[in-house]
Amino acid sequence: MNNLQALAQRLMALDDKIAVCMRCGMCQSVCPTFRTYYQEADVARGRLVLINNLAHMLLKDPEALAEKLGRCLLCSSCQSVCPPGVKIMEIFREAREVVYGYLGLSPIKKLIFRAVLPNSGLFNFVIRAGAPIQGMLFKKTHDAQGTVCAPMFDFLIGDRHIKPLAKKPLHSILGKVDEPRKEGGIKVAFFPGCVGDKMYVDMSLACIKVFRHHDVAIFIPEKQICCGIPAVCSGDAAGMLKELKVNLEEFAKSDYDYVVTPCATCTSTIKELWPEYAERIGEKEKQLARDIAMKTMDINVFMVEVLGVKATGSPTASATPVTYHDPCHLVRSLGVTSEPREVLKANPQYKFVEMNDHDKCCGNGGSFNLLHYEFSRKIGQRKRDNVIASGARIVATSCPACMMQLEDVLSQNKDGVLVKHTVQIYAESLD
Repeated sequence: MNNLQALAQRLMALDDKIAVCMRCGMCQSVCPTFRTYYQEADVARGRLVLINNLAHMLLKDPEALAEKLGRCLLCSSCQSVCPPGVKIMEIFREAREVVYGYLGLSPIKKLIFRAVLPNSGLFNFVIRAGAPIQGMLFKKTHDAQGTVCAPMFDFLIGDRHIKPLAKKPLHSILGKVDEPRKEGGIKVAFFPGCVGDKMYVDMSLACIKVFRHHDVAIFIPEKQICCGIPAVCSGDAAGMLKELKVNLEEFAKSDYDYVVTPCATCTSTIKELWPEYAERIGEKEKQLARDIAMKTMDINVFMVEVLGVKATGSPTASATPVTYHDPCHLVRSLGVTSEPREVLKANPQYKFVEMNDHDKCCGNGGSFNLLHYEFSRKIGQRKRDNVIASGARIVATSCPACMMQLEDVLSQNKDGVLVKHTVQIYAESLD
């Protein structure tokens, strides 16, 4: 009975939040999924109608409901233009949690979110075991991006072109890091994210290079794990809470001025979702999550506002044209737009050019890309077309997930444009 009462209360709370929706349709103009197939069920307004009838839909066809809710990128485009300010992302997260609480999580997701990801030793072991054999499973695409594909696993992962796992992850290269502050200096806790640790190691090492150049002391929590966003996107609050507890314990082991991350998704998760989910754990954890959130900064913001990185003036005559893709979690969740461009302009060997629809979603969306790859790729193709039209030879961004998507669509089109993180562009100027 208690479970039924709790479910009823959650449904009533959702109804109250949804009631604010005016059904104006403003979300249609910005929704990347709606712009692909023009189906009402793929836009916020349509999904809110489904959620408003959640109890009925759970009894009628819960699998279909889960499928429709899963076709949202959680990019916040709709929320950013909503006239009455409906908290759409909060509603969608809550609805997914209710639906998957009713359906139950798949065994593989339970294993990943509640056993593998919360255990840094186990997760690192799995990746370490997989890295040496990837050469037998994947083949090179011979593209400019340096991606690989896996034809034998096409039935499972589709025709994705992805960056291979690093031969040596960041945590193995650096080991335990907890440096003392230099006199009068600052200290950061560095959160590279899963992809930054195990795939885009060059990006993370560029961050370390920047810290060293500017005499910033570094703390890297030895057993830090996933920020928890994959579990959140899958409606698995239990998995998110397990991961959050581990991270809070790890980040409490040292003193630092800022938490800095090169991943837009990790940044928004730590700043916005950690305090929210920590309320379900306890008062001590809630306060710690709030303190960490207050200290957390996107690396571009940190470089500009704290380190004083700024444009050097005019680029050189032979400067390479570079454009920039705004990650959704950075531009809409955190309002960060100018700082990444300032970082790019700080290297005179590059000439910044703005592309059309620079702030439109690239289509990755984490689990969305995994579950709806063809859908994701259609959205990504629009971004690729804008990159190419800009004339840039480099497309920079501030999120490893976006980097993966951009590399995939550029590789699929056999384009010669390279993908880099903004910090890599700046770090090159420090040579």
